Amino acid sequence: MPKVVELSWTKVGWRNLRRNPKRTLITAGGLAAGYFAVVFMGGWTGGIKEELIENATSLVGGQLEVHHSNYLPDKNFYDTIGGRGGVDVLEILETVDADPAVLMSAPRVYAGGLISSGESTSAAMLVGIDIQREIRVSRFLDQLILGRVADTGSAELMLGAEAARQLEVEVGEEVVLVAQGADGSLASGLLTLVGVFDTGLPELDSGMAVMPISDLQDLIVLPKSRIHEIAVAAQNPADADATARRLEAALAGFVGDISVSPWTELHPVVVDYVALSDSMNWIIVAIVFTVAVFGVANTMVLATVERRREFAVMLAIGATPRSVAGAVVAESLTIGLASLVIGSLVTFPLMIWWHAAPPSLDWLYGNTTMAGVLISPKLRIAFEVPLWILSAVVLLLTTIVAAAYPAISAARISPADTLSGP
Repeated sequence: MPKVVELSWTKVGWRNLRRNPKRTLITAGGLAAGYFAVVFMGGWTGGIKEELIENATSLVGGQLEVHHSNYLPDKNFYDTIGGRGGVDVLEILETVDADPAVLMSAPRVYAGGLISSGESTSAAMLVGIDIQREIRVSRFLDQLILGRVADTGSAELMLGAEAARQLEVEVGEEVVLVAQGADGSLASGLLTLVGVFDTGLPELDSGMAVMPISDLQDLIVLPKSRIHEIAVAAQNPADADATARRLEAALAGFVGDISVSPWTELHPVVVDYVALSDSMNWIIVAIVFTVAVFGVANTMVLATVERRREFAVMLAIGATPRSVAGAVVAESLTIGLASLVIGSLVTFPLMIWWHAAPPSLDWLYGNTTMAGVLISPKLRIAFEVPLWILSAVVLLLTTIVAAAYPAISAARISPADTLSGP
């Protein structure tokens, strides 16, 4: 019999939610809004985190970069891979590509120079690339807004949109390029602009000129065996550190003074942001649901005060204090379950929609950069499933914690004192 009585009082607690539907809906709606806020903010920060890593490692750079050990951070023109004697570039590329975590590698050559068109002159970073390999490692050539990619051996180059604007040059027109040769001479050439790209990064769009790697090597009198960098696209950016260690060990056997740097070393600010965003998720959960505790507790205290005589009657006819407390907790937990259902019905369709088709925020802000990494004006959402589950569990725990004091107060009601009063 006692078990039956306790079960019936628990059912009473569930039914009591219908006594004041407006208050119940307001409380459940507040918890649902809190759940949405946590999941949304976690998804948005996760989306920014994904975009930062993606753009840091694939827009222009790679998940890993191979250099001479002295090349970074000063990027000395003469510190090519393998030193002044050079290396077998094809052998190195094949060794890098043989790693199971590597998708593709691409060699690069860098030089400083001046570009002139008419009366306009601009300083530029000259970048020589292997076109076929580069398009599988980076995405900046995907950003061509005018023209086409340069052909090898045709004295052609591509410029950033801002550089082309400053030089007042259009696709099909010629520019004069002047640079220092590897032999100490002054190298110059007449090249045709065939493509204009727009990466969204001002420092690149205003100061980068790209051409086939062999053309740049010929221009600056740099042997074909000498390159400054190998950019590497990996299967998973999260495995970049382990992949870098394997590649460095594999290359050290036939290339001296070599360094393989993962993106975590090349972009430490991005790494710090990733760690900060993960910590912020915990802080957001703590703040939102701490506030929610007081909201639910206020609702449950009011409900308990209004039902003091009812609880007194329940205790007087044989209900145990435990069953009365259980009725209060059950009522609070039901509010939590209702809010979780409401929050999920609102939250997840929006998360799926915004993940598949991120809304543009260019009406609010334009392209921004963080430590030289592009962040586009889009509401990009990431699926942070662990955060969804954590938030749901914390929400339900919030309702239980919020009901603790009202439940204890209800269980301690004195039937005689309460029923004898007005």
